[in-house]
Amino acid sequence: MLGQFVIALREGLEAVLLVAVLIAYLKRSGRAGEIPYAYYGAIAALLIGFAAAFGAIAVYGGLEEEQKVIFEALASYLAVAVLTYMILWMAGKNVREEVESKAKKKFVWGIALISFVFVVREVVETVLFLTPFAARDLYGTVLGAIAGIGLAALLSIAIVKLEYKLSLRKFFYVTSILLTFIASGLVGYGTHELVEFLEEKGYESWLFEEAYSLGLDESNPLHHKGIVGGIFAVLFGYSASMEWIRVFVQFGYLLVFLAAVNLKYGVLSTRREVKGVKEVTE
Repeated sequence: MLGQFVIALREGLEAVLLVAVLIAYLKRSGRAGEIPYAYYGAIAALLIGFAAAFGAIAVYGGLEEEQKVIFEALASYLAVAVLTYMILWMAGKNVREEVESKAKKKFVWGIALISFVFVVREVVETVLFLTPFAARDLYGTVLGAIAGIGLAALLSIAIVKLEYKLSLRKFFYVTSILLTFIASGLVGYGTHELVEFLEEKGYESWLFEEAYSLGLDESNPLHHKGIVGGIFAVLFGYSASMEWIRVFVQFGYLLVFLAAVNLKYGVLSTRREVKGVKEVTE
């Protein structure tokens, strides 16, 4: 549930903030009459998101057991690919500048379209990211998503309406680190499902052999299906046992993209500091 919560919080906050900044810009520009169109676009995007979520659940429910294994593996890999792109793309984005530059068009339905594009992107990404989790734990995924979106709405109100001083860049940096751990767990889980499918088809390899085992029974709270272990499994990709290929893929991904996230944010920070120094000296 916690992993789903983090994903929904991150995506929900980004979507709500984009719409809130768009509305604030319209107010400052004397275009308050166009604000309802921003809501129309956001509502349309949410409806598409709900339809996509129900569609994914319906497709999964209609699959046979063997097909479900492949579906979960592919959904995990696809979610990781999009999640990775989103994390790296978002680094250093100026939310306010991006929204205001797109809102300069004067026709009202253009505002609805801008709002729709902002929100539908986040909604579709959220559905995609949560699909592998929903396949394993639908109830926990729904609760985590609702809690994350709810908190995102509250934070957005505090930031935009009450001018609460929260560094969005730091927020996105911290959540990017958490999402990198979650993504590594997803790619590990997808690899595990793929190994199970290949073994059932008769394929053998030393990479499919067990790399380690903690010797924990599934009834043990520390097992990755237990109460405590399940939390770490979702947040950090923890597992009581792993195949060699999962170890290589999961931890290889984690190391590479933790370095990439820190490098990207670090480089951007340095550029901003240098720019600030130049502006002061000039």
